[in-house]
Amino acid sequence: MRGGAFGLGVRRASFAVTAVVVSVFMAGQPSAKAATDEVSMELNKLSNDAAGCQAYFVFDNQGAAEYDKLKIDLVVFNSEDVFERRFAMSVAPLDAKKRTLRMFEFKKIACDKIGSFLINGVLECQQGKKTKSDCVQRLVPSSRVDVELTK
Repeated sequence: MRGGAFGLGVRRASFAVTAVVVSVFMAGQPSAKAATDEVSMELNKLSNDAAGCQAYFVFDNQGAAEYDKLKIDLVVFNSEDVFERRFAMSVAPLDAKKRTLRMFEFKKIACDKIGSFLINGVLECQQGKKTKSDCVQRLVPSSRVDVELTK
């Protein structure tokens, strides 16, 4: 009888250890909801024209919600990494489960004078009628060109 109670105690301890291990493992894993809230922002191409530089950005919103308002505070640094200009980029609407291309003109700046872009913040962010406060964290910057895009 005593051996049976001891065996039950070992099983309970084993279960408790397993629960702790699973909890620790899951804490390091991103949740499915967090992954779908991300919006990739890729600097895809820079092109000179007579007025300045045209920058092409690809936004990939694989989440279930669309963005009715999304205005990004973007800072441009020159090739010496010195502040050049600051822009408010309105990129909405961004449909759910969709990639979107947006082109912005940076007048009086040649593309070869741009050293990097910084996502300085988000000025407006709205999904449907809900204002969101964590949109900077949702943006995942990348670049296909030699000019860096960071946050």
